[in-house]
Amino acid sequence: MDDILRNIPECFETARLTLRCPRPGDGAEYHAAVLDSLPELRPWLRWSVPTPALEEDEARMRHAHVMFLQRTDLWFLMFLKETGALIGSSGLHYPDWSVPSFEIGYWVRTPYAGRGYATETTIGLRDFAFDVLGARRLQIVCSTQNAQSAAVARRAGFELEGTLRCSARHHITNDLFDEFFFSIVR
Repeated sequence: MDDILRNIPECFETARLTLRCPRPGDGAEYHAAVLDSLPELRPWLRWSVPTPALEEDEARMRHAHVMFLQRTDLWFLMFLKETGALIGSSGLHYPDWSVPSFEIGYWVRTPYAGRGYATETTIGLRDFAFDVLGARRLQIVCSTQNAQSAAVARRAGFELEGTLRCSARHHITNDLFDEFFFSIVR
């Protein structure tokens, strides 16, 4: 089957959140969320250095929308149901439709951190991937120094498969670092 023919909902809900694929026009709100969170994002996310311009974030939203439609990356923005505020992003990245498998990534806007939204999103995406997309395997990769990200993976039921030693270079210091490799299978 041509991947573009896969019927994938662009939006779904968890208990407190609406997860929706990015759309043209989301750039300004996404940009504000990024600016709110730069000190917390910079150590872990390459795209946050240097600070993205508003136009870059709008372009990022438009590219993400196209990739969602092409089924080459399933990025979701996180919105609070109660207020509609954009509080972060997550997604099912690097799809391998032959398995199917995906990698989950996430970040939460700093004013909303520590309230369980990343875990709720990860569990929501896990269930969506297994129940709607027929996924067989999901993974989360994070720096061994990123205790918060590793804790989210564990709370969402992912098991540590191993530590990849000297597996990546830090985007600021250029030092090699180790990564945790978490997974869950259906």
